Amino acid sequence: MRSHYRHLIAALLILATPVFAAAQEPATPAPRTLVVIGTGEATMKPDLAIASFTVLRSAKTARAALDQANAAMREVTAGMRQLGVEDRDLQTSGFSIAPQYRYDNDRQDGTQNPPAIVGYEVRNTLTVRVRDIAALGQILDRAVTLGVNQGGEISFDVAEPRQARDAARKKAVADAIATASVLAEAAGVTLGPVREISEDVAVLPPMPLNRSMKMMAAEAAPSVVPVETGESTFSASVRMVYDISD
Repeated sequence: MRSHYRHLIAALLILATPVFAAAQEPATPAPRTLVVIGTGEATMKPDLAIASFTVLRSAKTARAALDQANAAMREVTAGMRQLGVEDRDLQTSGFSIAPQYRYDNDRQDGTQNPPAIVGYEVRNTLTVRVRDIAALGQILDRAVTLGVNQGGEISFDVAEPRQARDAARKKAVADAIATASVLAEAAGVTLGPVREISEDVAVLPPMPLNRSMKMMAAEAAPSVVPVETGESTFSASVRMVYDISD
């Protein structure tokens, strides 16, 4: 029996020896890498504008205010179509009905009376996509003439931005390569192949015109509203990982 146990222990030691030896082998060192970020920008003149026009009407009753707003908005949409705006580029983007209150402080003890409804206010907002930038000033002017009395926010965009985005990407990659070369030279290492590359793109349009329609109409009358489109800026950011060696 003792002989049997001695043989069993010896066998277990033999089986355990390779495992122990394998555990003592040095781990493979992690690859040495250099991580850089490159950025690039490209600009393009906008060829698309998006404007919002609001018709605001007030009356004693909600029905009367709604009727007035509906009539004005029908004239506005008809006017946009006459100026060449297609149906697909006209979209109702906001509508609201709200009571108007009067607050009186006529109590002898100085407390405030409960608010009294004195009328109703209706807002109807139309978003217009303008594909002919040259007609934008005329569209703004016509909108005010037809009854728009609130809104007028404008943003610009590019219908086909691929060319500008690709140019921004190329500049970002070139910037990352240049940065990696400088860092490698300063650190006394040699750049190897690119191990990893990833990209993130964002569009930064110019600041939109955000001025009241009445102000624009007053400044531009009797001619059309002056409009400056500026440029749309497309930014690209690239992350590149290089292998490096001494």
